[in-house]
Amino acid sequence: MGPYDLAARQDWMCEDLIIHGDPIGKTVFVGTHLRVDEHQRRTVANFLELRSLAPDLRIAPVLQGDNVPACQRCVKLREKAGVDLRAERAVGMGSVCRLQSTRKGAEIVTARAAHGFKLHSFGFKPLGLAKVGHLLVSSDSAAWSSHAHRRPPLPGHTTHKNCDNCFEYAMRWRGRVLDAICRSRWPPPPTPQRLNCPSSELSREVKIVSRSICPEA
Repeated sequence: MGPYDLAARQDWMCEDLIIHGDPIGKTVFVGTHLRVDEHQRRTVANFLELRSLAPDLRIAPVLQGDNVPACQRCVKLREKAGVDLRAERAVGMGSVCRLQSTRKGAEIVTARAAHGFKLHSFGFKPLGLAKVGHLLVSSDSAAWSSHAHRRPPLPGHTTHKNCDNCFEYAMRWRGRVLDAICRSRWPPPPTPQRLNCPSSELSREVKIVSRSICPEA
């Protein structure tokens, strides 16, 4: 796949949907029926094992928890295990993709940012980025691929039935995301450098990572 910024590994998410189970459309989650703190313990143990097996890989630690107290508990678990989260090039935020545009989601991100972590958000879209994008160093979302999967391919794209793994579609979507952020009342990042609007290039302060979705990126 070429160069990469960070690698995410299997986590134990903490949303009610994952723990207790529930259908979403045609997809049915059976639920683990474990406690949230057990999900967090397994998430930390998974990271420690992979870090010991492959210390040269850029495996990002992830904080799991769908509310502020749960996130704080996961931070303490990491620190107790000897992980210096402030020294990590990125700290992933788990269990928040379905909260990304809500006040609760913003509170979780803000609480994590207060620790001085370099945050990477999973599943954040324009509404969520407009609220807390200034607190992130990077973000990704599969929304573009899901959107493309339900639509015909772009004009001239005759070699595939849809563009759900198409670099051009991903870049067009990226441009729309950046434009949406620029039109919002997005607060400036806490550094002198700001996002230049309008622009097709993203400031180094916040990167929308498409490589994790489209290998050609």
